[in-house]
Amino acid sequence: MKDFDFTDTLRWTPQAKAKLKNIPFFARPQARQRIEQLARAANLNEVTIDIVEQARVEFGQ
Repeated sequence: MKDFDFTDTLRWTPQAKAKLKNIPFFARPQARQRIEQLARAANLNEVTIDIVEQARVEFGQ
């Protein structure tokens, strides 16, 4: 299984990366995209665990 590449323009904190890796591999690309959309909408340049949790709540996971 290929490790996830976090070289996007948004930085990811280690805690946020760990949360993303808890998502099943087949759903990670879509989850990552949605999480990064939330971060960009909030004018953030780093994905934090707070944004990952916000996405989880907003998307009903």
